[in-house]
Amino acid sequence: MIPGSCCCGAVRFELLAQPSMMATCHCTRCRKVGASTLVFVKKEDLRWIQGRDHVQLFEPVSPYKYGRCFCRTCGTSLGEILSEAESFPIAANALDSEPGVKNRFHEFVAEKPSWYEICDGAKQFEGHPVTSD
Repeated sequence: MIPGSCCCGAVRFELLAQPSMMATCHCTRCRKVGASTLVFVKKEDLRWIQGRDHVQLFEPVSPYKYGRCFCRTCGTSLGEILSEAESFPIAANALDSEPGVKNRFHEFVAEKPSWYEICDGAKQFEGHPVTSD
C-alpha cells in the first residue's frame, strides 16, 4: 500500500496498488494549482482513510476539461482525487512514499517556463500526448 495525505493531515488515503504511470504537465494551469507531476490510479485502488469531506473541487473553466482538488484546510493539491472515472490522475506530491513508477512523459512543454529545465529522458509533447494506432 502507498499512503497519501495533505500537508496538515486532514486528508489521508492510500493506494492499494501501484499507479499505472506518472507524467508531468507543464501547462500554466497545472503549474498554478501546484500539481504538475501526476500519478494515474484506478478508482478501485483508492481507499479513503479520512478527510474526504475536507477536499474541495476547483471546477474547470473552458478550455480545460478536468477539475482539480485540494485540501480546504492547508491547500495541498490532490489532482483529481474526487473523480468518478475508472482511472484518474492524483498529484504525486500527495503520496507519502515511493509510488514505484517513474515519469513516462512531459506534456504541454510549449508552455513550460524558460527557467525550468527538463532533466530526464522521458518523452516530451508540445501539447497533449498523441497516441497512434
